[in-house]
Amino acid sequence: MGKGRVEAFSDGVIAILITIMVLDLKLPADATFDALVRVLPTLCAYLLSFVLVGIYWNNHHHMFQATDRVNGAILWANLHLLFWLSLIPFGTRWISETHGAALPMAAYGVDLICCGAAYTILQTLIIRVTGPESTLARAVRHDVKGKLSLVIYAAGIGLAFVNPIIPAICYGSVALLWLVPDPRIEKMVSSPGSPAQ
Repeated sequence: MGKGRVEAFSDGVIAILITIMVLDLKLPADATFDALVRVLPTLCAYLLSFVLVGIYWNNHHHMFQATDRVNGAILWANLHLLFWLSLIPFGTRWISETHGAALPMAAYGVDLICCGAAYTILQTLIIRVTGPESTLARAVRHDVKGKLSLVIYAAGIGLAFVNPIIPAICYGSVALLWLVPDPRIEKMVSSPGSPAQ
């Protein structure tokens, strides 16, 4: 079965998630610097979430460029990923309204680790369908960055109750780690004979 509808549906859901997050932004109470400072936690939570959702969209796009077909298991795994991504606006709002309290920061991390796990499951199922020597399989053979991200998320969750700033640093570090699109997949997709050619 073709991959076009999966990509189009996923793009639509991710666009809606970003829209929901921006609609949750509140304007400063008045036109003063102090009022702006009071909404900075909300802006920072939005920025982090926007970047993380953007990273998932970018890597999802590259992953599907590296495959030529999907099956029912991949469709469900993709929905599983979209489910966890759809909770990011909830976590973002909770963090911003509680000014980064420990429990919301930990819960946000749980969602992020579930997003990472769901992405890994989706990637594994695509490789199972396309084969161990497929473009995607060769590109992500040693997924150190993916495993490291899950470890950093787990550390952020555990340390949220020590100091709520630590998970923000952990989650931001993962975002920085993935900010540049995965060059492994990009390189493989642009090579002759790849599914995107």
